[in-house]
Amino acid sequence: MKNKHLKKPLDDVDLNILRQLQADGSLSNAKLAERLSLSVTPCWRRIRRLEEEGFIEGYQANLNRRKLGFDVLAFVHLCFDIHTDDSADRFEEAVLTYPEVLSCHKITGKADYLLQVVAEDLDRYGEFVEHILRRLPGVTSIHSSLTLREIKSSSRLPVY
Repeated sequence: MKNKHLKKPLDDVDLNILRQLQADGSLSNAKLAERLSLSVTPCWRRIRRLEEEGFIEGYQANLNRRKLGFDVLAFVHLCFDIHTDDSADRFEEAVLTYPEVLSCHKITGKADYLLQVVAEDLDRYGEFVEHILRRLPGVTSIHSSLTLREIKSSSRLPVY
């Protein structure tokens, strides 16, 4: 199964780099090279190549949403009345501007889009729905599912 899903094959060292950086994006090049038993320069070159080829899109810290005061996590199904490229484009451009929207996916099924949204509390979430989501271009119905308990949350991909 290794590398079967990749559009461009990566060797074991590349895959190990991706695993290591995905687990800890703050690793210095020297520390990563040490973990991989590589010298610093070849390690750095491999990382740069992985970045240039788009395997690594960026680096970020994983933050604790609750400690930052975002106690509500909602999954929001949005439906549209008219399915035109123009309304979808306007909607997608608009949704990109709201930091409360952690992810937005065009999906199959009864809804047209699935959003993951955070808010400080239910009142703030309600305000976001009423004043933002309901006013987005083309939206006709909104169905929210609120998270009661988060079992697993990860953005790490299964790199084999």
